[in-house]
Amino acid sequence: NMADTNSSTILNYNLFGEAGDLPDVVHCETIEARSKLHDWELAPHRHARLHQILLIDWGGGRAVMEGSTWPLAPRTLINVPAGTVHGFTFTPGTEGWVVTVASEMMDEALEPSGDLRHTLSRLATFPADKTARPLMEQIFAEHAGRGYARAQVLRSLIGVLLGRVARSLSDREASAGQADGGGLFRRFEDLVEQHFVEHWSVADYAGALAVTPTHLSRVSRNVTGQPASRIIEERMIREARRNLVYTNLTVSRIAYALGYNDPAYFSRVFSQATGMAPRDFRERLAGANAGGG
Repeated sequence: NMADTNSSTILNYNLFGEAGDLPDVVHCETIEARSKLHDWELAPHRHARLHQILLIDWGGGRAVMEGSTWPLAPRTLINVPAGTVHGFTFTPGTEGWVVTVASEMMDEALEPSGDLRHTLSRLATFPADKTARPLMEQIFAEHAGRGYARAQVLRSLIGVLLGRVARSLSDREASAGQADGGGLFRRFEDLVEQHFVEHWSVADYAGALAVTPTHLSRVSRNVTGQPASRIIEERMIREARRNLVYTNLTVSRIAYALGYNDPAYFSRVFSQATGMAPRDFRERLAGANAGGG
């Protein structure tokens, strides 16, 4: 039941069923590689910290994402932000690629552009332009190889892919007109950037925007598919991950910097959101990075 996104009923996967952290700069595989093993059907699931972009090159089927059914035709790109509940039923023989980008890689590729992050947070399917197929082929070939400067080349190609997807999403918005409530949501995002370390509640943000909490969450769902509370939590967790990855601050110091009076409570919040304790997250990522690239 795609309408039920309770964590007890929707499986949380990292990479179409894999439980470990993404062990590479990016992951790229054909649609056939996994879906054929499951009779071309992938049950509803979500990736807590992984963003996916799919290209249907030939064939098609349907996607069920956040309770809605989306038809999939050849030459279709699908943007699946982290945390989005999604499942696919592909026509047997469907060809294409799936690119999976870890949240940390997204942070690196998109920094400091908050506007790009906002645009890429939209769940969407749209026609692929003529650059999509050769770009996917490049990413797939580079990912499969072990050439010199492989990691740098992959980072550059992913930056191009994310930029082109964001451009397509922005163009679609411009042609269709700004989505209802989009202006309010952008003001909400600006406030979150200013006050997330103060731990404002949804009611606090709604009050500052002169709307009700219910209306704010409704607009947030319309724009991103997620409630306002999730947007607030995601911003905090993203900052926590960034500190764990890019600084040598202790977990306690990170907790205090993020407005938590109790580091143990911060660790519980982080663990509930990511599935692992802050120290485990840092150690596992350090181990993956030490593996090369």
